[in-house]
Amino acid sequence: MTKPVIIDTDPGLDDAVAILFALTSGKFDVRGITTVAGNLGIDVTTRNAGRLLALLGRSDIPVVSGATAPLSRPGIDEAAIHGDDGLGGTTLPEPQKPALEGADEWLEKTLLAFPDRSLEILALGPLTNIALLIQRNPDAARRIGRIIAMGGAVEEKGNVGPRSEFNFAFDPEAAEIVFASGIDTTLIPLDVTRKVRADADYLARLRSGPVAAKTAGDLIAAYFQDGRQSRPLHDPCVMLYAAAPEIFGIDRIALKVDFTDDPGALVRATDGIDLKVAMGIDADAAKDVLAAGLIG
Repeated sequence: MTKPVIIDTDPGLDDAVAILFALTSGKFDVRGITTVAGNLGIDVTTRNAGRLLALLGRSDIPVVSGATAPLSRPGIDEAAIHGDDGLGGTTLPEPQKPALEGADEWLEKTLLAFPDRSLEILALGPLTNIALLIQRNPDAARRIGRIIAMGGAVEEKGNVGPRSEFNFAFDPEAAEIVFASGIDTTLIPLDVTRKVRADADYLARLRSGPVAAKTAGDLIAAYFQDGRQSRPLHDPCVMLYAAAPEIFGIDRIALKVDFTDDPGALVRATDGIDLKVAMGIDADAAKDVLAAGLIG
């Protein structure tokens, strides 16, 4: 049976690969895509979500635009990595339907309409939309079955600051609100995502497949413009954990979020919030699951 999920995202090259997998793998019943400003501004991330749905003829799935900025600080622009269009110049059709607005309100109404804890949220970007939902209606937020969120670094170095990862550095206050909410949350940090790396052979494998796989290969290839021989597949690991949790190792770790010295960094602390954190992964199995879901 497929899992009913909402994808909260800021596409984004690796976000796009994750979304394509969710739509084609047969593992998920995607009930909506909510967008957040993150890798690029909200207009770009929302358009990209609609473009991915148009590519696969899935414009029956609503796209709902959300937070345009972090809760209380300036954003971080990642156009240098993802390109001005967020997708590295990959050619996609335009959205077939206009996006809705007000992600936190839409999440509230959707969660109240579904059986308690039957919907999961696969969070690929900053957690601003979910934090706004918690602030808006904590009872509705507690109806979330679980949140699987790509973000943070525990033992690994950061990719924004010395220890901070982009999603949590973009909006550390939102991350703290979500962690403290008591909602069942699993973090997928850089500690595992950096182990799942695509190289030229993997791109060729994807590009030999149908449209979703070929497009995923093109998206990942855009990461290689800096001359590197491999690149990590961060956001797809959220979908991979939801689809194949047995290939991950999960630890319980008490963590705090740094707001000042290295905003967004996760700090081990005895008085921190106890969270489930993926710290191990069978990287080869992860790539096989991803390719199988994209190729069919």
